[in-house]
Amino acid sequence: MPPVMAKAAGDRPGPHPGERIAKVLARAGICSRRQAERLIGQGRVAVDGEVLRSPARNVTGGNLITVDGETVGGQAPIRLWRHHKVSGVLTTHNDPQGRPTVFERLPDHMPRVISVGRLDLNSEGLLLLTNDGDVARHLELPSTGWVRRYRVRVHGRVDDSRLAGLAGGIEVDGVAYRGVDASLDRQQGANAWLTVSLREGKNKEIRKLMEYLGWPVNRLIRTAYGPFQLGSLPKGDVEEVRPKVLREQLGNFIGNEDRRRQS
Repeated sequence: MPPVMAKAAGDRPGPHPGERIAKVLARAGICSRRQAERLIGQGRVAVDGEVLRSPARNVTGGNLITVDGETVGGQAPIRLWRHHKVSGVLTTHNDPQGRPTVFERLPDHMPRVISVGRLDLNSEGLLLLTNDGDVARHLELPSTGWVRRYRVRVHGRVDDSRLAGLAGGIEVDGVAYRGVDASLDRQQGANAWLTVSLREGKNKEIRKLMEYLGWPVNRLIRTAYGPFQLGSLPKGDVEEVRPKVLREQLGNFIGNEDRRRQS
């Protein structure tokens, strides 16, 4: 695990008394809360030299927390990046098979970040990255209401009426999918380009839905995640969202979190 950033001037305040260790690790940008619980179960997290075996532990700003022997610093200011993921790389920090990952290709000057949701191996386009696990979780929740928009190329001749039927929701192989907005952009011989928008994004949802309809996906590009657009960001590049824009889009959430942490 890369070294954790030390606390710097202007950082957000440390955890208030009684805060769970998994939440603290998430806010420090180490990982999500669920991932933190797995790290604890693996014996990789210690508090004041004591290796934890359960996430049911409260900590305060006075505790010394380490992950894999590295000291966890204070909570850095919330940051968000847009990344143009390319096809053929995984959205994971470690792959047992040694395949290329998004995170190993990021610039050296970037802090440790986690992704907001995922794009599978063969998908490409906009991937949001953040240094705060609570922000990542918030943006992933369907209740946040952010629409994910994709350009999708499928094989086959698309029937508009069947495509429109996705708007009412559908069940495939026992999995219930919420309504999906999908429209045909153009038919090009044996392939067709679609625009697909959804608010939930279950595992490989678009691929499974199109396969069910008889139109296998041969290219999938995410073009937007909520208010953030892929735009003209070059493939493989990463660009930080300006703090002003971040505040405009996440102001209520960030403000509530900061007030709660100071209480």
